[in-house]
Amino acid sequence: MLNSRQLRYFAAIFEQGSLTKAASYLRVAGSALSHHLSQLEAELGTTLFERKPRGMQATAAGLRLYDHARLILRAMDSAETDLRAAGENISGTVAVGMSFSAVKAIGVEFVRRVMTDFPDVQLVLSESLSGAALPHLMASDIDMALVYNPPEDSSLRAVPVLEERMVCVGSPQIIGDTEAPITFEKLLELPIILLRQGVSARAIMDDVTLLKKIEARARLQMNSVQAIAGALEAQLGCVIGTRLFMQDQLAAGVVNARPIIEPELSRTLYLCHLSSRPPTFATETIRDVLLELVRQSVNNGHWDARLIAS
Repeated sequence: MLNSRQLRYFAAIFEQGSLTKAASYLRVAGSALSHHLSQLEAELGTTLFERKPRGMQATAAGLRLYDHARLILRAMDSAETDLRAAGENISGTVAVGMSFSAVKAIGVEFVRRVMTDFPDVQLVLSESLSGAALPHLMASDIDMALVYNPPEDSSLRAVPVLEERMVCVGSPQIIGDTEAPITFEKLLELPIILLRQGVSARAIMDDVTLLKKIEARARLQMNSVQAIAGALEAQLGCVIGTRLFMQDQLAAGVVNARPIIEPELSRTLYLCHLSSRPPTFATETIRDVLLELVRQSVNNGHWDARLIAS
């Protein structure tokens, strides 16, 4: 039966790339490490590494075991930290993924609150286009993520947080020198720049049918916010987004925004966790801070959205 020592030794060999380096890293004798690896391979009935002149190369079985070992060891470390923290100061590492819009709305204040109120928490904050956060969550690289319109998946626990109304953003020369609403059909006649958010464009809006129509008409598809902002200012097209998404450009007056009607377009922000990973004191606390700041940002008008009761 596998035990934690075997997994830690195996993971060290995998990450260090050689028995000698792993033994130095773990501060154990190389012969002992080699013995444990041989025992593990005999127990599993498979070869985990190919012995090369310059180190160890994982086999297919070794690669699969490392994926499991990484998750198991991280869960064990989190459990130990969590239980040690019971009744004491909140501590441990908490990794949070946020969409670009969420970082613009609450990112700085979120970091400030965690650093001020929970100095023993090591915060890891990852910003990404929304869809890109999901693979990191599924791989347990992050503990929670604020993402738009995640796919239905039994391994995910997704709680809706807020709903945003989408607008058309572009230069007056492209979308007209007006803030009057534009119909969806008229929108499709414009040179649309599609924001590719991670693995898909689902994060743009809730309605997948309308999204497919937009994808079919899009002149450009980009996954760079900076490139899209530059393209808007250069009058190369328009983008479907939120006022928060292009807040700086709107404030500077280089672009304007028009609400989309017939139908209105919206997207929903979810707070996602892995169903298989139990919460810790630290992750629960940081989650509550995150949700509190989202509510504050919406209530004070900084985040133009509608809160969803949960």
